[in-house]
Amino acid sequence: METESARARAMEETRVRILDVARELLGRRPEASMAEVAAAAGVVRRTVYGYFPARTDLVRTLATAAVDEMTAVLGRVDLPDAPADEVWARFVVELWPLTHRYRVLLALRRGEYGADIHAVLRSVDAELAELVGRGQGTGVFGTHLPPEALARLSSAAVFAIADDRRLDPALDARAAVVTSLLVLGVAAGRAEELGRRFAQS
Repeated sequence: METESARARAMEETRVRILDVARELLGRRPEASMAEVAAAAGVVRRTVYGYFPARTDLVRTLATAAVDEMTAVLGRVDLPDAPADEVWARFVVELWPLTHRYRVLLALRRGEYGADIHAVLRSVDAELAELVGRGQGTGVFGTHLPPEALARLSSAAVFAIADDRRLDPALDARAAVVTSLLVLGVAAGRAEELGRRFAQS
């Protein structure tokens, strides 16, 4: 029994290592092959295919993990009766330490796996669109675009800032909060105030 348990733990550790390596490698180079993922993870290619029979399976697993994390964050910050702009600011701040994990999705969403990633992200896209629509209904967010488009653009701005942070450390959570709120149509003064309040708390 202990041997079986140790073997199961080792297999899970290998799977997690492959996913961590793939997330980082594909985020930098979306065209990286399964063989390159295997080499970076320190395993043979057959091992990677044992966990993920096709590259699509690997990409879908990464996207599903991201959706689970983002949904959990949104569930924590969407407090009853909180204004939508405050919920958004809290969401960005709590998501910020995890944004490097999602860089791969931005890269792959624009490529051959776009349809698969769109399908997996549909649930979290819908939740963010619901939040934006709620904010539009209360006059907190602008109505210059439909909620679905505004939610996608605003979240994309957060991830773009996180990606550029590697070159400019000044691009921090406050910058992500303020910029995404401006995209959502929040007045500059209010966006700055929320950025100061939540990104530095």
